[in-house]
Amino acid sequence: MIAPRRRGAFPVAPLAAVLLALAGCSTVGDAVDKINPFSSSAPKVKMAELTPIDTTAQLRILWQASVGNAGEFVFTPAVVGKTVFAAAKDGSITRIEDGRQVWRIAAGQPISGGVGADGKLVVVGTMKGDVLAFDAATGKEIWKAHTSSDILAAPALGNGIVVVRSGDSHIVAYDAADGRRRWVYQRSTPALTLRTNVGVLLEDRTIFAGFPGGKLVAINAANGSAVWEGTVALPKGATELERVADITSAPALNGRQACAAAFQGRVACFDLNSGGPLWTKELSSRAGLDSDDRNVYVSDDNGNVLAFDRDSGSSVWKQDKLALRGLSRPLALGSRVVVADTQGVVHVLRREDGAFAARLTTDGSAIAADPQRIPGGFLVQTRNGALYALSVE
Repeated sequence: MIAPRRRGAFPVAPLAAVLLALAGCSTVGDAVDKINPFSSSAPKVKMAELTPIDTTAQLRILWQASVGNAGEFVFTPAVVGKTVFAAAKDGSITRIEDGRQVWRIAAGQPISGGVGADGKLVVVGTMKGDVLAFDAATGKEIWKAHTSSDILAAPALGNGIVVVRSGDSHIVAYDAADGRRRWVYQRSTPALTLRTNVGVLLEDRTIFAGFPGGKLVAINAANGSAVWEGTVALPKGATELERVADITSAPALNGRQACAAAFQGRVACFDLNSGGPLWTKELSSRAGLDSDDRNVYVSDDNGNVLAFDRDSGSSVWKQDKLALRGLSRPLALGSRVVVADTQGVVHVLRREDGAFAARLTTDGSAIAADPQRIPGGFLVQTRNGALYALSVE
């Protein structure tokens, strides 16, 4: 939901990310009506009904597992080779290999953000700001740290550090061995921000993070200093709500490019090394984007999936038959593009033209977490706690 930056504000499902505005702003009501398709005064537009498709690919279930309900939070499974780590609101964390449960532990308190993992550690976060690290092999707790606010995002691990983003947009790096704090990156944020589960992307020696106000920042993983900053979107409008232009999803890196999307803003791509702008497109996206060697794929807030040429930003295609279905971030997967929706349906599109190639219904609950690549396919986690490992043939 749109909320003032304060500790303890409650997260909600991404579909309802702009449904509720908190009191304290005299112009809240009118502004929410303009950006909230479900408000009583908004035009009555229904979620698109699914119609039969001409199936040109086979979507097959490799394995399925249950890991526990996500509640109002979003838990993204962590994939390390053939191993998957997943979490649930009640504090349970599960390690799965090739569909077989290896261990399941109780964190000892409810979890609100996760999962981050590598070959050694599994890390999750809580609404109290606790960072909990466990041994990846056994599930034994290794260390515990604390940050300044609630944790709604999955931590990022690499190069001997654990990077955690808290609800107040502070980014903290902890030593992976003992949880000792190494550095903190923080910046001023607008009075109103979207409350989301967006984390950070740790690539080699650089951390990429999007911020409220439409900024994408590259951060030195060694010391927390900013390497470059790019403007994805510029806040605009007459009210604070209309000026919300937050980056609410992870950026996508490919070749020499770093691309990001903003709510009530734009899609923008930058030079990976310098941060110089390459191209922009006006649209609003909370779910985010992905890219491959040809295109950048975006799920916009109207339920469209759009493809743009990676080099020029020119439009390639638009799939508009999923209106208001609360789409997930797209996943580029070879000659296909995968996207899931709020009714637990997984859609496979053709990379060439965006036409439907296959469709599969999971357990009927929302798929809000980003689909994840696994060897031979991809993985989705539903709000009711079902994991589906799928392949496209």
